[in-house]
Amino acid sequence: MLTIFLMTLISLLVSLLMLILAFLLSEKSKKEREKFTPFECGFSPFKKARSPFSLRFFMITLIFLIFDIELALLLPLGILSLMKMKILISFLALMITLILVMGLIHEWIQGALNWVK
Repeated sequence: MLTIFLMTLISLLVSLLMLILAFLLSEKSKKEREKFTPFECGFSPFKKARSPFSLRFFMITLIFLIFDIELALLLPLGILSLMKMKILISFLALMITLILVMGLIHEWIQGALNWVK
């Protein structure tokens, strides 16, 4: 019974010590307040509402969506490949991947990915 009491007491003291240290070591600055402001759709809340849309943000979003859709198409193919049509499913997965890679190379050649370094 004494060991349970001591373990509980030590746990409470360690928790209290961690809370006190976290409170003492944290800094409340202007930068920290900016972290908690809403940042939605690539726009900063501190700029004018009619500022031009960031093309870089738009390109990142498009590339994310393209590769997200690729995953949505390729993941079910793994389950289907466990069935009897392994060659057909493998060919389909290869074609999807090749189309995406060719599109990526085309965008790279056209200079649409210059912001990626």
